[in-house]
Amino acid sequence: MDKCATRPCGYGHLRRPSALPAGPPASSNARMDPMADSTFETTRDRYNDLVTRINEARAAYYDRDSPTLADADYDRMYREVEEIEERYPQLRGADSPTMSVGGGVDSGFAEVRHLAQMMSLDDVFSLEELAGWETRMAEATGISDLEMTTEVKVDGLSINLLYENGRLVRAATRGDGYVGEDVTANARTIASIPQKLKGNMPARVEVRGEVYFPIADFAAFNEARVEAGEKTFVNARNAAAGSLRQKDPAETAKRPLAMVAHGIGFVKAGETFTEPTTQMGWYEQLRDWGLPVSPHTRVLTGREAIEERIAELGEKRHDLEHEIDGVVVKINDLDIQRSLGSTSRTPRWAAAYKFPPEEVHTRLLDIRVQVGRTGRVTPYGVMESVLVAGSNVARATLHNAQEVARKGVLIGDLVVLRKAGDVIPEIVAPVEDARNGSERAFVMPTQCPSCGTGLVQEKEGDVDLRCPNKGACPAQITERLAHVGARSALDVEGLGDESALAMTQPENNRDEVAAALV
Repeated sequence: MDKCATRPCGYGHLRRPSALPAGPPASSNARMDPMADSTFETTRDRYNDLVTRINEARAAYYDRDSPTLADADYDRMYREVEEIEERYPQLRGADSPTMSVGGGVDSGFAEVRHLAQMMSLDDVFSLEELAGWETRMAEATGISDLEMTTEVKVDGLSINLLYENGRLVRAATRGDGYVGEDVTANARTIASIPQKLKGNMPARVEVRGEVYFPIADFAAFNEARVEAGEKTFVNARNAAAGSLRQKDPAETAKRPLAMVAHGIGFVKAGETFTEPTTQMGWYEQLRDWGLPVSPHTRVLTGREAIEERIAELGEKRHDLEHEIDGVVVKINDLDIQRSLGSTSRTPRWAAAYKFPPEEVHTRLLDIRVQVGRTGRVTPYGVMESVLVAGSNVARATLHNAQEVARKGVLIGDLVVLRKAGDVIPEIVAPVEDARNGSERAFVMPTQCPSCGTGLVQEKEGDVDLRCPNKGACPAQITERLAHVGARSALDVEGLGDESALAMTQPENNRDEVAAALV
């Protein structure tokens, strides 16, 4: 869905910061003269730092399609800015991230002013927060069980399509919400965007949607780039954004982009067209015109039904045709939507529930190697511990030296980390824009780190290096003993990694060595 301005890309259950110093009461002299308050001065410095970092992250995400800040970190900082502004509203300036949707216009594209503002969505990070929003909507409308649409939040690039008398005349990115980039020529190369609408249509209408890179095509596309010696994309969202913003439409045409429509902006109905009265009615109308709409949208009533649908989509998220990072909930009745209105950047009648982060950023502190029970020597990354998909991760395999080189990671890099299949930690790629020159390359050792024997290929052309000292290499003996004691073998109670290490290499630091067994 429309990318939320409350982060440059993002998801994650986050708690509101609790360590902020309490602001003085409204009636105090300190509040009237905040410069005399040391608590205020400390908070002001923190606030200015957060605003600078958030705005820099927005520019990297929206304008360069190269995020430098993890989604969860961005969301956490944005929430902290909101809390500071709530306590000290005098700090809120024109550059506050809470006052705009983020993004700008590349000088290589013509500027386009949208006929109606492209707004963002308010994020919620837990079912409790979503329930709080639903309660506020019920209180504001006097209706206890409002009919809602639940929609997948597609992780792509927002687009605004202008049709006049049914013909596509312009396509633009969201930009700052008021002015975007003219990408009409590129959009015309996307097969799922119709050049002409079918049936009865208004004289003029803006269709809002999301351009995405189908998951089924992403891996093959990156493999082709590797073979061509080109830089790969970290994820499908970046691939979509980079593809739509190509200066040459012929390059965009080579990429398998798709679009899904999820809303309406400006409408000039004309004499024969009657507008739908519900959100779902608009989706049915868009489908009738020949525009692609999501098959995953449902109209539901009641908190329990909505929460069940969120859980269902969370389980299916990796089986969908595109990446999603949450579920958007909207009041279905358009009259109620209009009565609730909007803030300067978000509609009050919609909320975006965000899934926990599956990709995070962390610092790669070192690349070391471990020796397995077959003698295979495997590089692994040692990172600053970070929470991803529900657990703290500090180490991840890098498979072999060739894989390290392919990914282009350097020791000291800020890296993208995810759990493959929600289980195995995987270093995806470096954040190259975050480099400062202190990073250094990994050098694969030529001798076994455990016994000193020269490493060899088991067969010619093998990407793995192995220690051939099978009978006397301490690391291999440790690993074989631990393997024998495992449940998949003899299932010897008490014979695990640390016990095997204590029996075969008692001089080593058990905690450090055992932790390397990834």
